[in-house]
Amino acid sequence: MAHTPHSLFGGGSDGLLLFGITPPRRDASHERMREIAQVTLDRLAPLDLDALVLYDIDDEADRNPDERPFPYLPTADPAAFHAEHLGAWHRPVIVYRCVGKYPESQLRSWLTTADTDQVGAVFVGSSSRDKPVHTSLTRAHEVRRETRPDLLAGAVTITERYTRGRDEHLRMLAKQEQGCAFFISQVVYDVDATKSMLSDYYYACLDRGVAPRTVVLTMSVCGSLKTLSFLQWLGVDVPRWLDNALRRADDPLAESYAQCLRNASDLLDFCRRLGLPFGFHVESVSIRKVEIEAAVSLATELRAMLDRNR
Repeated sequence: MAHTPHSLFGGGSDGLLLFGITPPRRDASHERMREIAQVTLDRLAPLDLDALVLYDIDDEADRNPDERPFPYLPTADPAAFHAEHLGAWHRPVIVYRCVGKYPESQLRSWLTTADTDQVGAVFVGSSSRDKPVHTSLTRAHEVRRETRPDLLAGAVTITERYTRGRDEHLRMLAKQEQGCAFFISQVVYDVDATKSMLSDYYYACLDRGVAPRTVVLTMSVCGSLKTLSFLQWLGVDVPRWLDNALRRADDPLAESYAQCLRNASDLLDFCRRLGLPFGFHVESVSIRKVEIEAAVSLATELRAMLDRNR
């Protein structure tokens, strides 16, 4: 039986593997988008993925006053890219929506037409409090409940917010009360802080008598110092010792790859012992072929790790 987003995440599913991609540039030709889609499908075919994640990219210059290491380039609408070019992908797709970009009418229109047997969503709020938005994150969830309550919705969780305010687990509970059925983390490099956040979330659920939702933990390789700078620009906390190791490594890609595997093994063991449903999500924040191929190899190893530890 084919999986649906609801069957994947319903009831606190465990051991899931997702892979995230960014759609092509918005100004790419139809033919170029078709070519990129085919290369992507060929690359992912050998992986036993539970779902594909399609990112929605927004200009986040307001999140950080420093120069963006990689230039912002508007990308194709992820829902349109899926509908028009990824028809051969028959597993669930999680479409990110940076809801501030979309007028409520446009968001409502997409919700009305989305195929809930194949598509789930992750709504993402603005990158800063001062950024003007068309639709707030709270309103977006209200619109979903009004328009398509059957569309499975998830939310982002960020270790670095927990580190700053120690309340990210409470944000997760609030989003859960709004109807979020799962969480996908920002890239994880600070494992100890992530374990503390997951522990606080799990026990807060226990204290309130609610079932914890599946938390999908994002792993991303870092193949160059520019990629490292971009991860940090995005707000990812890289422990100082690891920052030193990556900056001084002869091969930072191999160094980060090995660390991602160690991090995943540590988190897998922790979530299993805790009893928290979890999964892994692999992404590459770089468009360099070598880093994308490393991400694919990482997903292959994580699938084997998950299968060995079922």
